[in-house]
Amino acid sequence: MIAHAKLAALVMMATIIPLQASADCVVLLHGLARTAKSMSKLATAFDARGYKVANVDYPSRKMPIEELAEIAVEKGVGRCGVTAAEKIHFVTHSLGGIIVRYYLAHNQLPRLGRVVMLAPPNKGSEVVDKISGYPGYSLLNGPAGSQLGTGEGSIPSRLGPVTYPVGVVAGTRTINLLLSQYLPNPDDGKVSVESTKVEGMTDFIEVPVSHPFIMRRKGVIEQALTFIETGTFAHN
Repeated sequence: MIAHAKLAALVMMATIIPLQASADCVVLLHGLARTAKSMSKLATAFDARGYKVANVDYPSRKMPIEELAEIAVEKGVGRCGVTAAEKIHFVTHSLGGIIVRYYLAHNQLPRLGRVVMLAPPNKGSEVVDKISGYPGYSLLNGPAGSQLGTGEGSIPSRLGPVTYPVGVVAGTRTINLLLSQYLPNPDDGKVSVESTKVEGMTDFIEVPVSHPFIMRRKGVIEQALTFIETGTFAHN
């Protein structure tokens, strides 16, 4: 009789106390010719903050952006689970931002949260215009690498304004003086600050970091966390 009473009490408590809400999920998308390992510090930071993290590897040098968008985004969303996450956010580096923009321009994502883009070529990169015809460029960067310029064939230039919360982080330092000569200053060695901007973005911030390292810097990671959690960067 006592056992039955305890069971009844537990059932009553279960009906009164709501289950804890599922954690939001963050999909991380690396840049061109990089891997998920390059986003590992971001993954650790978001995991420590209680998010479910999908750090996605995708074949950035083997397919055009149109195909990569389907593969990478759907892989990340799948890892978040069909019903497990309240919201699905994105933090991207370079090409990863264009992949998200392309996907969301052609698909609905009902649980979409916020998007942070680190050093994205949202208006394309003049570097691609200058060197994409050089021998070996296509071998190293694949079809997607040739789609990131500013002229004919540019995928970024075909995409419209963003209509969801986007925070853009642009780097202002370069370690590649050769490529920087093709870019309007300031730049990060691959993309100019001006080219990272996209119409409709929610917030924008510049950081004194170069393109290859922007996703690993502690201050940038903190800004990404802040935007995903609040919808704005921490402006000093």
